[in-house]
Amino acid sequence: MSLPRNVVLLLTHSADYFTVERVAQALSRRGAQPFRLDTDRFPMEVRLSARLGSAGLCHRVEYGERIVGTDEVQAIWMRRIWQPQLSTNLAPQFHDACVRESLASLRGFLDGLSEVRWVDDLQRISLAENKLRQLRVARNAGLSIPRTLVTNDPQQARQFFSEVEGRMVAKLLTPLSVSMEGSSLFVYTSAVQEQDLVDAEALRYSPMVFQEQIPKLRELRVVFVAGKLFVGALDASRYSAVDWRRTTPEECPWEADELPSSVARCLEEFMAQLGLVFGAIDLIHTSEGEHMFLEVNPTGEWGMLERDLGYPISEAIADALLA
Repeated sequence: MSLPRNVVLLLTHSADYFTVERVAQALSRRGAQPFRLDTDRFPMEVRLSARLGSAGLCHRVEYGERIVGTDEVQAIWMRRIWQPQLSTNLAPQFHDACVRESLASLRGFLDGLSEVRWVDDLQRISLAENKLRQLRVARNAGLSIPRTLVTNDPQQARQFFSEVEGRMVAKLLTPLSVSMEGSSLFVYTSAVQEQDLVDAEALRYSPMVFQEQIPKLRELRVVFVAGKLFVGALDASRYSAVDWRRTTPEECPWEADELPSSVARCLEEFMAQLGLVFGAIDLIHTSEGEHMFLEVNPTGEWGMLERDLGYPISEAIADALLA
């Protein structure tokens, strides 16, 4: 007798909290069986097995006291895939190889679940994380975007600084955050001063994103889930930081907001072109009333909006997973 296909795999890491718990609770209320898989615990505490042969495929995962076969999995929420936490007893010369093999094994295991419902699947997330592609698709969808330069050429960075009359910020091409509280690994968007570019030869080691700094009335975090929009706003007059993630909830609390229907339609078209069910989108609402697109994080943070504003985002994610 076959087992019921009612398990929803929650891919995350051991330091994650709140959001993964809320989604698990929402799934349980709908009769599904959430199975949290902390990817950083593989291979030390998580055991994966994948059998392949002429009779077909047989995959299973064992974590804690639970064992789940892939034929039981109904859907997967791609929250995070994190680097393995390996034993300190492992000889240093083997560390990188073990990390590489562990991640390859995990991704190979997940490939065996390519036919189930994903929010969102790894390939679409990987494509959508390309910030240059994001900006191109956003512009094609009718969204306003800031002037942007990605370069490892110091001279080009200095020229762009002049073009935007010294109002320039720098940020990375890839996200490094761990959870909704950020971490010591997080690299914030920062204002660039002229003296920063006097000796910018370090760019040759790592390209950066440079954008014109947009005067802001409010900063928006828009959470998109299967066509639903949940909009949180921060009053930019209450803080001086370039990046709102440097503020605290006490300094600048989240407020509920709405988007003009024209902007909402553009965001829906943008997400459709990326093929994403979920995305955490950052916008700036300017003093002129324009909404400027900055970026989308396909696995971005939203817990602060559910926590502070009561938005049912976890419920929407559960519905999308079980659709």
